[in-house]
Amino acid sequence: MEDVLDIYTLPYDPRFPQVCMDEMPKQLLKDARDPLPMEPGQVERIDYEYEREGVVNVFLFCEPLQARRWVAVTARRTKADWAEQIKDLVDVRYPDAERIRLVCDNLNTHTPAALYEAFAPAEAKRLADKLEIHYTPKHGSWLNIAEIELSVLSRQCLDRRVPDFATLRAEAHAWQERRDATGHTVDWRFTTDDARIKLKRLYPSLQE
Repeated sequence: MEDVLDIYTLPYDPRFPQVCMDEMPKQLLKDARDPLPMEPGQVERIDYEYEREGVVNVFLFCEPLQARRWVAVTARRTKADWAEQIKDLVDVRYPDAERIRLVCDNLNTHTPAALYEAFAPAEAKRLADKLEIHYTPKHGSWLNIAEIELSVLSRQCLDRRVPDFATLRAEAHAWQERRDATGHTVDWRFTTDDARIKLKRLYPSLQE
């Protein structure tokens, strides 16, 4: 926990960008019947029945110190999918960075081993060497700023039926552009000192 909190206190340095990532599944749901449009004195009416169109995965990356984020929608949530996102992070998003300080939870797909399953050893090592991974502790995913951004995305964009992959990707991209344009970011204030006071029960008890 303190490892992640210490990362959040570091000043902005383009050589070592701080990036948080999280992901979640999203079920695609299509209306069984077309909604009845809004009329004077009558709100839009949507039938309660829907058709399931499968589940996709939503990756969200953010750089809090730059008020920047991006969303990627994939058909699956596998090690290969995460590895492709890391390749994009290293080669497209931050090609000039010396190392990327990446905060994420400790899912079994979020490991350097996933890179070796997706790419040839030399390529996997090249990507892994560009990462400085900081895992949130078990039951501590709330320490990940990307989880907060993902919650905002869910409330502002995904809290309704989305019928297909293309619509979800387009609307998530539009949300990303709008939020970036307004300069919104997360004002993180929880520090290591706060943790030692408020979460004292989680620390080992030393007795003389």
